Amino acid sequence: MKIFCILGDERVFSSKSTAMFTAVLKRIGIKGAYTPFKVEAGQIGAALQSLRVLNIDGANIAVPYKESVLPHLDILSEGANIIGAVNTIVRNKNVLKGYNTNAIGFMDTLEEIGYNASNKSAIVFGTGGLAKAVVFILNWLRSKNIIVAGRNKDKIQKLVSHIAGEPMLLKSMTSEPISANIIINATSVSSPDESPEMAALINKIELKDCELLIDLNYGRNNNFWKDMADAKGIKFIDGVNTLSNQARRSFALWTKIDVDPMEFRKAVYEVL
Repeated sequence: MKIFCILGDERVFSSKSTAMFTAVLKRIGIKGAYTPFKVEAGQIGAALQSLRVLNIDGANIAVPYKESVLPHLDILSEGANIIGAVNTIVRNKNVLKGYNTNAIGFMDTLEEIGYNASNKSAIVFGTGGLAKAVVFILNWLRSKNIIVAGRNKDKIQKLVSHIAGEPMLLKSMTSEPISANIIINATSVSSPDESPEMAALINKIELKDCELLIDLNYGRNNNFWKDMADAKGIKFIDGVNTLSNQARRSFALWTKIDVDPMEFRKAVYEVL
């Protein structure tokens, strides 16, 4: 019996990861379970100790704990250490090792759609663990220019200093046209209901040379990123592709079994 889980705040209960992994376990014939756990602020260390105590085989780490989980792990993969964020944990007896499959999952998505980010300019919205993973991959793929956009100047500067990119405050983005070949939303916001302020700001941005817009969220009925892409004739990809690709990578770390990402994708679409 294999037991896996996802640790996060109250948003873990609306995540489709539980249904996705449960369906894949069943489809490939592994007897197991995948469960969401809400972790209160300041309790992530105790939550990780529970993985050892309860013999949980692996875990996903959701917002807001992708960064704060680091001090409580025994080992980090090279990528997770550089990025400074973890979304997957593998337990080997009492040893917990952290990985970042968000990064490789994003790269898999670019490869799937045949997009070569080399020598391309990019804007990444967000400063959290997911944004760090995206900036890391774009830099590794040799994008020529990466703008990191956010509200908090200190958080933006910390990200670009640690990994790569040029800082830009959201409030300054409507003053003149912005040139970027690819735009990635790595924030948690995609609909006006979630943030009317963000929706209004994005609607005012004037883009030049944009070829692709990727929103790493999914399942939003009223998505202002998609509306912007559609209005400007830009190719749009939502977060299901990256979710399924990073899930495939996490699952392989836990089970040593490589499952086609389409199996994860099918499971997500069944519950959307």
